[in-house]
Amino acid sequence: MVIGMNFDIIATATFGLEAVVAQELRAMGYNNLAVEHGRVEFKGQSRDICRTNLWLRTADRIRWKLAEFEARDFDQLYDQIQNIPWSEILPREARFPVEGKSIKSQLSSVPACQSVTKKAIADSLSRKYGIKRLAETGPLYKIEVALLKDRVTISIDTTGPGLHKRGYRKGGGKAPLKETLAAALIILARWKKDIPLIDPFCGTGTIPVEAGLMATGTAPGSRRNFIAEEWPQVPPEFWEEIREEARENVDAEKDFYIVGYDYDGGAVDKARDNALRAGLGDVVHIQQQELNELNSRKKYGKVICNPPYGERMEEVQKAETLYSDMGKVFKRLDTWSFYVLSGHPGFERFFGRKASKKRKLYHGNIRVDYYQFFGPAPPRD
Repeated sequence: MVIGMNFDIIATATFGLEAVVAQELRAMGYNNLAVEHGRVEFKGQSRDICRTNLWLRTADRIRWKLAEFEARDFDQLYDQIQNIPWSEILPREARFPVEGKSIKSQLSSVPACQSVTKKAIADSLSRKYGIKRLAETGPLYKIEVALLKDRVTISIDTTGPGLHKRGYRKGGGKAPLKETLAAALIILARWKKDIPLIDPFCGTGTIPVEAGLMATGTAPGSRRNFIAEEWPQVPPEFWEEIREEARENVDAEKDFYIVGYDYDGGAVDKARDNALRAGLGDVVHIQQQELNELNSRKKYGKVICNPPYGERMEEVQKAETLYSDMGKVFKRLDTWSFYVLSGHPGFERFFGRKASKKRKLYHGNIRVDYYQFFGPAPPRD
């Protein structure tokens, strides 16, 4: 059996979700994790590039870390990048665009850092291959030069479009919840497939669909491709092997209670289409329904939702009225637990109840809180 290369791997994460990504990685058998702001680092091999891209539900993308060093001027940056054995990493005709970011560093000009990085790599490859002009017509290697407090990380993206691009969502709402964040909300709620789940503001169905993927053991990346599939470092047979494992893992059981409601008929149609594309038409149930109609015959369960919270004054006022209505309607489910994502700092006041716990997260660039209201525990069998 071919073992494959060794890699230093970075799973990038939205701020606030690093611990959730680390939890996923540990559940997959990865140990010795380094959890930092916006990323989780670990070691792996070629198959692990495939497996983590295919299976991680809450990470943003998987990066191959090449080097980390200090640089306070462009000469240092150039020289350190030159020390990386680029001819062992990039095929002769590789395309290697350079992206960058700089935070609290002396080298604050991102375009300049990108330009120096590109030149250092091109000079290294040109000397190695004895050519002045690189073709750049081959497989794509998207390189990132990231500076944080003068510490430089050089890495290559193995993912392509972010991991939230599962491939099932064609229709998005006005402020669609990223699939990765929806999955994190479900994991943070400690939901399991035998627990009833309701999203009364499902929009285009992201939370119910992500729950359905978890319930059926479906790999979130099973319906898409990844940039590293074109690389010699990660052979095609590895991708097929991991995909076959994912297919065999899918649970044929359909008897789950996962329900999404929304008052908007157009959003409901999109949600149903998204569930069908995800292969969950028999698992996830989407219905058009107003909030005040919410009820359930199930004794215990979890409500997980992302109600609108608005940005303009009139939207905020509507949201506050909605939160008050939620507090009254949710009382009908007096033995259920509620998990609500909101960017409104006064949510608890309008909801009429103090959260058992809340967690700071980010929805895009918006700072939000995840309010958790714990109901009574179901009796043990």
